[in-house]
Amino acid sequence: MTQTLLSRRTALIGLSALTAVPAFAQTRFEAARAYSTARRGISFLVMQRGQVLFEDYQGQGKRFKGWELASGTKSFSGVMAAALVQDGLLKLDEYCADTLTEFWSDRYRSAIRVTDLLHLVSGIDGKGGRNFGNVPTYAEAVTATSNKGTGTQFSYGPVPFQIFGELVRRKLIAAKTGDADPLAYLTRRLLDPLGIRPIRWQRGSDGMPHLPSGAAITARDWAKFGQFVLAGGVHQGKALVDPFALRANFEASKANPGYGLTWWMPRPGMIGPGPRSGVASEAVSLSGLGKLYMAAGAGNQRLYLLPDQEMVIVRQADGILEGLRRGAGDWSDQTFLSLLLGA
Repeated sequence: MTQTLLSRRTALIGLSALTAVPAFAQTRFEAARAYSTARRGISFLVMQRGQVLFEDYQGQGKRFKGWELASGTKSFSGVMAAALVQDGLLKLDEYCADTLTEFWSDRYRSAIRVTDLLHLVSGIDGKGGRNFGNVPTYAEAVTATSNKGTGTQFSYGPVPFQIFGELVRRKLIAAKTGDADPLAYLTRRLLDPLGIRPIRWQRGSDGMPHLPSGAAITARDWAKFGQFVLAGGVHQGKALVDPFALRANFEASKANPGYGLTWWMPRPGMIGPGPRSGVASEAVSLSGLGKLYMAAGAGNQRLYLLPDQEMVIVRQADGILEGLRRGAGDWSDQTFLSLLLGA
C-alpha cells in the first residue's frame, strides 16, 4: 500500500468517528489534526465522556499499533501508587526507608517519603548524572545519594521512578502478592481490568520494567487510561484505586506548582522537565484554558486530561530520539489545544 493510500485510509477512520459531532467541532478537530500531522504526528484521538469523537492516523501510525510513550510512561506510577494504597500496601506519606532500609543510615534519604519521591522533590538528583534516555537499574537507582532536604528542589529524571520500582518490588515480595514485578502488579490491578494491552514495555539489564519511559501502547489504550483517571479511578462502577490517593496525583508540591504526583499541571511558576522541552514556557498561556493535566514524553507525545470539558486527548509522534536531543522543536501545546478547543 502506498503512503498516499495509507493516509487516505487512516483519515477515513477519523472521519467515520465524526458522524455525530457538530460541524464546528469537526472543523476544530481537523485544524488540530493538521497542526499535529505537520509536526510528525502519527496518532491523534479525541475522547469525550468515554466516547471517541475523532481518530486519525498518519505515516507509521495505525489504530492497533503501539507507540513508545517515552516519559509519558511516568504517569502510570502515580496511579499505580493509588492502587497500592487501596490494597493496603502503601501510604503516600510513609518513609521510603521503611521498605528501602538502606536509606535509614543516610541523614537526607531517611527523611524521604513516597510523596516526595513521586513529586520529584526527594533531594535526589533525578538524572543521577545521566542523560535523560539512560535509565539506571533498580539496584543502581537506590544507591543514589542526596545532599539536601526534601521538598526544597524539583529534580526531573528517571532515578526517582526506578527507586519507586524497587520499593514496589520489595513490597510485593513482602506481601506475597504473587506479582513478579511492578509491571505485573500494574497489569493485574489496572491494565487488564481496563482492557489495556501494552505492545511492549522495556526492561533493564536487571529484567525489571522501566517505570520512567518503558511503555509502548496504542492511542486508544492511552486514552482509556486517561478516561479512567478522569473518571476518578472508577471503571464499570467499581473503584480500582484509592480515590484520595488518586486526587493526590494532582496536588502540586511547593517546589514546583506545575507538577503533581507524576503528572504535569501547567500553571504560573511551573518548572518543566528541561530548558528545551517548551512545556514550562507555555505554562501561563495553558493555564488560561482551564484545568489541564498532562502526561508528556520526548518527541511531543501527549496525553491531555481536560476535566472541565470531560475530554481526553492523545497525540503521538515520530522523532523521539530527536526530541531527546533537541527538545520540543516547533511544537506548541498551547497552539494545538487552542485549535482543538477553539479558544
